[in-house]
Amino acid sequence: MAKKDSKEEKLPKKNGSYSASDITVLEGLDPVRKRPGMYIGTTGPDGLHHLLTEVFDNSRDEAMGGFADRVEITLLPGNRVRVVDNGRGIPVDIHKQTKVSALETIMTTLHAGGKFGGEGYKVSGGLHGVGVSVVNALSVYTQAEVYRDGGYHMQEYERGKKKAPVKKVSKSDLNGTVITFEPDPQIFPEIVLNWKKIVAHMRQQAYLVKGLRIQVIDAREYKEKLDLKGVFYFNDLGLDVPSMTFYFDGGLISLIQFYNQTFKTIHKNIFYVEKEVDGVGVEIAFQYADDISSRIMPFANNIYNPEGGMHVTGFKTALTRTLNVYARDNKLLKEKDENFAGDDALEGLTAVISVKLREIQFEGQTKAKLGSVEARGAVEAVFGEALTMFFEESPDDAKSIIGKSMLAMRARKAAKAAKDSVLRKGALDGMTLPGKLSDCQSKKAEDSEIFIVEGDSAGGTAKSGRDRKTQAILPLRGKILNVERARLDRMLASEQIKNLVIALGTAIGDTFNLNNLRYHKIIIATDADVDGAHIRTLLLTLFYRYFRPIIDGGFLYIAQPPLYKMKIGKNIDYLYTEEEKLDFLKEAGISDDDLDMSEEGEESESGDGEDIENTKEIKNTKQSKKVSVQRYKGLGEMNSEELWETTMDPANRVLKQVTIEDVEEADRMFDTLMGSEVGARKSFIQNNAKTANIDL
Repeated sequence: MAKKDSKEEKLPKKNGSYSASDITVLEGLDPVRKRPGMYIGTTGPDGLHHLLTEVFDNSRDEAMGGFADRVEITLLPGNRVRVVDNGRGIPVDIHKQTKVSALETIMTTLHAGGKFGGEGYKVSGGLHGVGVSVVNALSVYTQAEVYRDGGYHMQEYERGKKKAPVKKVSKSDLNGTVITFEPDPQIFPEIVLNWKKIVAHMRQQAYLVKGLRIQVIDAREYKEKLDLKGVFYFNDLGLDVPSMTFYFDGGLISLIQFYNQTFKTIHKNIFYVEKEVDGVGVEIAFQYADDISSRIMPFANNIYNPEGGMHVTGFKTALTRTLNVYARDNKLLKEKDENFAGDDALEGLTAVISVKLREIQFEGQTKAKLGSVEARGAVEAVFGEALTMFFEESPDDAKSIIGKSMLAMRARKAAKAAKDSVLRKGALDGMTLPGKLSDCQSKKAEDSEIFIVEGDSAGGTAKSGRDRKTQAILPLRGKILNVERARLDRMLASEQIKNLVIALGTAIGDTFNLNNLRYHKIIIATDADVDGAHIRTLLLTLFYRYFRPIIDGGFLYIAQPPLYKMKIGKNIDYLYTEEEKLDFLKEAGISDDDLDMSEEGEESESGDGEDIENTKEIKNTKQSKKVSVQRYKGLGEMNSEELWETTMDPANRVLKQVTIEDVEEADRMFDTLMGSEVGARKSFIQNNAKTANIDL
């Protein structure tokens, strides 16, 4: 009985102290500060930039409604951001429900705005009504300046709470809104706004809104004090700061031309349609290029939807159906031929899909995916009808597009046959792993990592120095195939790529399965020379084009082996950059005047029997100690202990995780650098030659 009683005493009391006093009610904008990820997705770099996007969207919506034609974004010192538009200005009169100024209501209340009904906005992007109030909540300081009704009005806030009521500062004949905010370091661990990312987004928005002038200004390095209260356009100050301005009359057609500028297009005329059906505005432009990848950019109320949605589904359905119908009716597909699949119709396509809806539904506050079902039907109807007409009016373009899809269909069949022969059942279960692979003992992917190294010499050193339990080594022989222009059948004919695919275990193409990944760290370790950089770029192209989920999942890394081994007396240091070497020599009291440099050969302990000829011995006259400076050109020049200590030991090594911040820009960069258009690549090299680091 005593034993039973002791068990009962451990049971929790059913009533306990749980009462109404234990219920927490978050008021005002407190929910945003408590759970910022619910509203902006993340408190990392993407969430930080989302603040700027939310404020800009309000200004852009004014332009979409025809009330503004200019937006100015300025990055200010002290992590402040300023967004100006010449629209109608946020209302400042007293709101009937809240009994305070409409400006204060919008800035400090969730789900308050002019986008839920009435005639404030017929089409807008910020339909959740939480945009600017969320920015206010997550900023240590916010200032709203409104020019309207003959006056200049202003209110300031601190972490979402007003500092004083809205006040009319002075008279003014201007119209517009100025929002200045400073992201809160309590919310964002790192506050660094990416100039290139902001510029790319604003350029894209300027294409989408005809007649809108967008200026982006970087005044972060301006050292003198700036008093901007009462200043409308920052640019009117005439300061010498970097800026970019975007204005496009061509709209989506100009955007297609921009994205296809590095490609050879296969038909002359760019398809374009703009029409409204059942209250949904549909605008689509596309052009095919001589490429094996597709680029589809979907927008809903000018908000980019990276995960697609209903409008993309409607577009793909109408495209595939129309291509098949036209090809059958015009005998371009024979009776024995199968229909085009969706992937056949998409190959080489560059398309922009823009829909505008009064009542819009996104899947999540970050608006990554459009959920409005009516968008699918509208796009399918408008696009299908317009594409049929385009084919009838431009038969040469239609023939070229059908020919491109037929080529894609044949390649798909050939790729399937090659894939079936290479990736047969059991090949990825450890049954036929490539002979070059020195696998690890662990069978748990989360504990395992694979080093992709350059050449047998580096492979031998890495194999000797590794932790056999968790580290696998796969050496590559020379440079792998450039997959930017290669189809799957040709890729799988390459022994190097086939070995890598089998080693990873995920398969490739439509049978790719990330759950079968055998290593949760895939580490590219190439030499610090031109050939090593080229091999690294070829591998990155392969992963970007065919193993994107591996990058998105955070499984791909680049090793950072040291460039120098510095030895002063018996002390040894490994340095990873030229700057670290210079700082090291400076701290050691060595200057150019002190150096007595002579070449010294030093036998390699890597087992290949070669001499290292990039070692310099320096006599430090101040300290009377011999300083040995060894420059590593390749991993094979290290012995196994050095390679383990500097590059492979998880406790000491430096790895760079490969991420993709801007998918469209990354896509264009791979097209430019790895594609077949020599002119585009030559232009890139000429434009960026001054910023290159040249190792002589």
